[in-house]
Amino acid sequence: MALGLLGLKVGMTQVYDDEGKIAPVTVLQVGPCPVLQVRNMERDGYDAVQLGFLSKSRHKASRAERGHVSNALESRRRQARLKAGVQITAKADCEPPRFVREFRLEKAGDFQIGSLLKAGDVFKDIKAADVTGTSKGRGTAGAMKRHNFAGLPASHGVKKHHRSPGSVGSLASNRGSGRPKRGKRLAGRYGAERVTVRNLRIVRIDVENNLVLVEGAVPGPNGGLVSIRPTNKKK
Repeated sequence: MALGLLGLKVGMTQVYDDEGKIAPVTVLQVGPCPVLQVRNMERDGYDAVQLGFLSKSRHKASRAERGHVSNALESRRRQARLKAGVQITAKADCEPPRFVREFRLEKAGDFQIGSLLKAGDVFKDIKAADVTGTSKGRGTAGAMKRHNFAGLPASHGVKKHHRSPGSVGSLASNRGSGRPKRGKRLAGRYGAERVTVRNLRIVRIDVENNLVLVEGAVPGPNGGLVSIRPTNKKK
């Protein structure tokens, strides 16, 4: 378990290294991410750091989202807890974030609520990372696009049935019921799922602009939100 950061996918390009070799890279704008909460084993049952990314307009944020990051929002529950002597947890004192995620750690007591984490500090000596994003949503897709089927032959005998998934029912192997087997790959919703690409080599880090260049493709469209953390995959 390692600490990661939140960011967004800028796009793809290609860069040259010191030896003149070209590498296709995905540009990620990573951080700065304020620390919203610090979980510990005594209070929460696990250790983790909660980070935020990209500020949200206050009029678009709910009261709970605004109260999560600021102590300036008064409420009856807060007044009752203060009157009862309950210690109120510290707040990050920042704008409501648009993207919030937690990273579980073995020990999270070294982080301070409200501090900013940047790419140059977290990924300074990291060589490879795992990137998690949401793949492009393609809506309802057919079997060929969704599952990479080959389709039926495009010969004269096939009458406008070229992109069909083929036989669906199975009499002999399904005990004569005629119903499709469970897990049969058919048409349906395709994309818009959580996808993690592992062990992407970090080619370059732009500390001033908070950019991380990883070799290879990253799921999601340009502008999509992603989370990046050091890889735990061993070659």
